[in-house]
Amino acid sequence: MPYALVTGAAQGIGRSLAEQFAQRNYDLLLVDFQEEKLYQTADYLRNTYARNVHVLTLDLSLPGFLRVITMWQKQITSELEIVVNNAGFGLNGSFEELDIQEQLDIVNVNVRAVMQITHAFLPTLRQQQKAYLLNVCSTTAYQTVPYLTIYAASKAFVLSFTRGLRHELRGSNVSVTMLSPGSTDTGFVDRARMGESIKQTATKVHMHPNEVAEIAVKALFSGKAEVVPGFLNKVGAWLPKVVPMRLIERVVGNLYQPKNERKLVETSHP
Repeated sequence: MPYALVTGAAQGIGRSLAEQFAQRNYDLLLVDFQEEKLYQTADYLRNTYARNVHVLTLDLSLPGFLRVITMWQKQITSELEIVVNNAGFGLNGSFEELDIQEQLDIVNVNVRAVMQITHAFLPTLRQQQKAYLLNVCSTTAYQTVPYLTIYAASKAFVLSFTRGLRHELRGSNVSVTMLSPGSTDTGFVDRARMGESIKQTATKVHMHPNEVAEIAVKALFSGKAEVVPGFLNKVGAWLPKVVPMRLIERVVGNLYQPKNERKLVETSHP
């Protein structure tokens, strides 16, 4: 049976994507650093859809992860038809104040791991009659986002990388799609250490991960280049084309600036 590989599969969009593939009779290779949640997801999918589900607890920010994930995949199956680069995270705060290693880890997971996994698994995808690659981007990729600066910059890389790769693979058996979700009910805001006011604002426009995943998988199998789920998210991705970036930066910066840093700025500039 064909397999789908999903990173960041323990919860949120990754878990919902895995469920969409299970519904379509794919067996699963699921990767995440959250061991307990990953095993819970695997048990749920096995019991609900009677699929083969293999899990690998792995931190994609660490050196040597690629050797582990490729050896694991080869031991299980050569019938890998879908690869989903979903794992990713961000941190809320100013570049100057955030720990540099944590910010480098954002780059390692959101950029380096996407590149390495894609490069490593493309030969396997090429061997299939039809194969699919889904890179999970973000609406932040279309604009600058102060206080989520490295996260937005990393997703801008994913946007450019996926567009270029799709062009290079045009006419091949590998279809490349990019998913750019906006605010979604996942664990992102907690891991990003966002304040309560930002969380409350995000909650008002949250999409459910199941809804995002359903839209994404339909786009993937129909061969679409890019998909932005949700009307408000489509508007948000379109606005930077017509609104001056400095205005967007001011509005978004005010939204994401942590309260403690806002107080520091106010104290420094009487």
